[in-house]
Amino acid sequence: MNDSKEVQCAELILTEIMAHRRLPNGHERCAGATCPDCASKYLPKIISAVREQVPVTFVLPAFPAKSPNPEKVLGHLPDFAERLALRFLADLAQRIRSIYSRGVQFIICSDGRVFSDVVGMDDAHVSSYQEEFSALVKETGQGSITLVNLEDLFSGPCFDGMRAELMKRYGRSSRQLRQQVQNGAQASATQEEREANRMYRGITRFLFEDALHPLQTKTRSAIQKEVRERAYEVIRRSNAWSYLIAERFPKSVRLSIHPQICGSEKLGIRLVGEDCWMTPWHGVAVKTPRGFILMKHSEARALGAQLVFGDQERPSHFVLRNETLSPQIGA
Repeated sequence: MNDSKEVQCAELILTEIMAHRRLPNGHERCAGATCPDCASKYLPKIISAVREQVPVTFVLPAFPAKSPNPEKVLGHLPDFAERLALRFLADLAQRIRSIYSRGVQFIICSDGRVFSDVVGMDDAHVSSYQEEFSALVKETGQGSITLVNLEDLFSGPCFDGMRAELMKRYGRSSRQLRQQVQNGAQASATQEEREANRMYRGITRFLFEDALHPLQTKTRSAIQKEVRERAYEVIRRSNAWSYLIAERFPKSVRLSIHPQICGSEKLGIRLVGEDCWMTPWHGVAVKTPRGFILMKHSEARALGAQLVFGDQERPSHFVLRNETLSPQIGA
């Protein structure tokens, strides 16, 4: 390929990816692959891979483990929701292969072990999830998806030790993060501070939802106070994991399951459905007349959806035949 063809090929690859991007509200008018801010962040790495005639790599921290809240998920093991997301990535890779023969490689960095002790996940459940998810990747990924977790990058006799080593090497000051979050609520906040505040509010909301289940006995106010503190540590762990990933995969384009602003270092991407913000590990797959969407377990049951069982007679997903389903559910 000459330079113009390499750039054109890279732009087509980026266009395919950005067709499924997640943008925060108010950023929908980004011009995508032709946007100067976005192109300057993502295109150079894609162009470099095309010139070297190697697969373009995208790294995605995701698929940590199932939420500990049974009101949100079917259990602690992967189900049809994860299968849908992997099919999406495999199909996306197949479409890109028709553009660029070397194709792409999605590197999923499973981050459940990184903060399981902070978010209420049992390490044994994380292990079971990772084992079955790894098998699902091999079955569904068509060779275009690889999986990395904390144990692949750190060795040690226990998971607490691995987490401690991660934070020792890559952890940042809690005081600095708190200041960024607080400044992010001010009108004079920088973009970085606003993003820190937005992430903090999002993590707090998820932690609060995960803690609200029938087996817990704390008051809502007590839970809110607790999760506000835990959210800071979740973000610190997540940031440390991001620093490690950037170091280990410097040539990869960084994807995120969270909405990302135009020109961010990370490119937000949807995994299931173009109108669905939920993730497979915080919801269940529901087949509707409009196709599959994700929603909370409790919402699916409240709508009268029928539970479908899969292999080994384990709960897999729901089927909802009501064509008047509200478009707000799962969106």
